[in-house]
Amino acid sequence: MSDKALGNELILFHSPHTRSSSVLILLNELDVPFELNVLNMQMGENRQPDYLAINPLGKVPALLDDDALITDQVAIYLHVADLFSSGELAPGLSDPLRGPYLRWMLFYSACFEPAVCDKAMGWVPSAQKISPYGDYDTVIRVLIEQLSAGPYLLGERFTAADLLWATALKYCTALGSVEPDPVITQYLARVTIRPGFAYAEALDTRLAAEHEAERLTQKASN
Repeated sequence: MSDKALGNELILFHSPHTRSSSVLILLNELDVPFELNVLNMQMGENRQPDYLAINPLGKVPALLDDDALITDQVAIYLHVADLFSSGELAPGLSDPLRGPYLRWMLFYSACFEPAVCDKAMGWVPSAQKISPYGDYDTVIRVLIEQLSAGPYLLGERFTAADLLWATALKYCTALGSVEPDPVITQYLARVTIRPGFAYAEALDTRLAAEHEAERLTQKASN
C-alpha cells in the first residue's frame, strides 16, 4: 500500500446496489480509507445540481481524489488499483499481463455492458459491423472461453479485473440477463467468497432499507 493510502483523500459517491458497489469491494480489498458520500437515488439526489456538477450524467460511482475527479467505474478501478496496488492487483507497466489486464477491463465497459444492456432492453444491433460489441452471443462466448482457462480471468493471477467482473456477473446472473453457465457459476464461487463482497452487500442492504424508509416517509407526508 502506498503512503497515500494513509490519508483520507478519497471521496466515493455511492448509491446502493449500483455500479459503485464494485468500487466498495475494490476499496475494501485494498484496505484503502475513504469518505463515503451516499446518494438516495429513490429521492432523486443524483439529479440535483450539486451532484450533476460532479457527474452531469447523474450516475454513480464518482470518485474525488484530492482535485482529481473520476466518473467511470472502470476508470476508477484503473486509477485506484494502480495507485494502491500496482504490481499486485494491477499488473505493472512492464508486466506481460498488463496488456491482457487492460484488454479485459475495457472489454467489460466497451463490449459486455453494452451487450447486456441492449439485450435487457430487447435491442438487437441492426448491423453487426457497426455495433461496438458485434453481438451478445459472441461477447458471452469469448468471456466464457477466457474464464474456462481459470481459475481467474488472467489464469492463475488474481487481479482487480476479477472483482469488477465478478460483481457484474453476480448481478447479471441473478437478474437473468446472463445465463448461469457452469463456468461462470464456478468462477463466481471462487471470487465472491472474498470479504469485500459480504461487506458491500451488508452495507448496501442497510442503505437501501434506509432509502426506502425515507421515500415512504416523504410519500406519506405529501
